[in-house]
Amino acid sequence: MINFADETTITVSSGTGGNGCIAFRREKHVPLGGPSGGDGGRGGDVIFEVRRNLRTLVHLRYSHSFKAKSGQDGMGQNKHGSDGADAVIPVPPGTVIKNAATGEVLKDFGKAGEGQWLFLRGGNGGWGNVHFKSSVNQAPRTALPGKPGTSVELLVELQLMADIGFVGFPNAGKSSLLDRFTNARPKIAPYPFTTKIPNLGILTVGDRDVILADIPGIIEGAHEGAGLGIRFLKHISRTAALAFLVDLSDDHFLDSFRILLAELEGYSAVLLAKPRVVIGTKLDLPETTGRLEELAAALPDERVVGISVFSGEGIEALSREFLSFVLDAEKPGDRDPWTGAAL
Repeated sequence: MINFADETTITVSSGTGGNGCIAFRREKHVPLGGPSGGDGGRGGDVIFEVRRNLRTLVHLRYSHSFKAKSGQDGMGQNKHGSDGADAVIPVPPGTVIKNAATGEVLKDFGKAGEGQWLFLRGGNGGWGNVHFKSSVNQAPRTALPGKPGTSVELLVELQLMADIGFVGFPNAGKSSLLDRFTNARPKIAPYPFTTKIPNLGILTVGDRDVILADIPGIIEGAHEGAGLGIRFLKHISRTAALAFLVDLSDDHFLDSFRILLAELEGYSAVLLAKPRVVIGTKLDLPETTGRLEELAAALPDERVVGISVFSGEGIEALSREFLSFVLDAEKPGDRDPWTGAAL
């Protein structure tokens, strides 16, 4: 798991209850009609709802205020005002909700599946004057206002877990691919080790978010600490799947996957068991002609695809491939697909 926190501050408010009504019966044949004021409706609640199709808090950044509707005022003829609509706030699994002022953890959704949590109840509706009729007060002109709602400022946090980890030698095109898919805008330059820390990006496919991690380039001996070594490998140990990027413009491209796989095996056998795809990059360059076919022939047991970030070739198909990894990982199983731990 790559522990980069996605967080935002929001204000949530439950609805105010509707006011009670002061009214009297006015039927033609009831000249001394009694009170008939109905009660106000209850204000809407604030509810958090866990949705598995969400992986980030991006949707909460568009609006920092969420307010439930107020209840409708009561009406004559003993008509009750309608209740206010709830404010339902969708969040991804793993969300932690804190009081922004005190830092107190109010709710930790962990890795729970879909479900709802009622955080704030709306205010009760006020009583209409029908409740105040008595033997000594046959025509009460008293009604109660609705109870006010409650407003709270919250800090919403999520530890981002990358779905797809990019594996490749320095300058294999990982940062360029992340830039093409997302708005991460990593530093890109034609020299090794441009990426010194992991970069995260969010690829949206339909209504799903897929979190991509561009990790510092691996070199031979990384599992023994060479280069960025363990700092690199620990970041891909908790991903749902791996994408091996092979630079087809490199004359030693056929050796790349073998070396990369050996480094992962030297670090952790769990990494070898993860779903993976081998991506041949830089198809737009003239020197790569025919090399994708050579790579596929050399790796008959691997899923091999080719792309060009420059021309866009293969990009859409690859995005669907990444989504399929995420959907497969979410299917019920005996082990956590991201960590490999028994459930």
